[in-house]
Amino acid sequence: MTRWEPGTKDRLQAAAIALFLERGYEETTVQDIAAATGLTERTFFRHYADKREVLFSGGEQYRQGFVDGVRAAPEGAGPLELVEASLVGAADFFPPERRPWSQRRQTVIDANPALRERESLKRAAITDTIETCLEERGVTAPESRLAAEVGGAVFTTAFRQWLADDEERPLQDIERELLRRLRALVPADPGT
Repeated sequence: MTRWEPGTKDRLQAAAIALFLERGYEETTVQDIAAATGLTERTFFRHYADKREVLFSGGEQYRQGFVDGVRAAPEGAGPLELVEASLVGAADFFPPERRPWSQRRQTVIDANPALRERESLKRAAITDTIETCLEERGVTAPESRLAAEVGGAVFTTAFRQWLADDEERPLQDIERELLRRLRALVPADPGT
């Protein structure tokens, strides 16, 4: 097997997830992952900085989806419309065929406190990204932060729902439903 064979990164990722689920994240070494694919540790490190990155790589593409969504929103869109656009933009990162991988990934993360903390930090960074994008579109504080926090909460809730075994809808449909339900909780005229 040549070390530059196409698909090496994907094979390493698949082997890592399988081992994390079988043995546990802490009990699995980079050497184990490399050996399971017939590769060397050196090849592993060409693709990933460490074994955590198997679970967290792709963050820039993921974050860019939120940014692109806000940038594509029509002029005059309000804060929550911009949040919805950001969520829908990022949902493209999670097509239906990605759901099984995301379910396995989440199982590994949920079983490890350090990984849960890393996931929380990643989600906080997404909220910050949404806030920055809203400010670039003219939404001022504190509304920019409030709307971004709502966006982060909706994304987290929708993502968990999307991972459920009995869920079949696309992520963006779940996000839109949650935003609709959220809007229904707040009266149109707060003075009433």
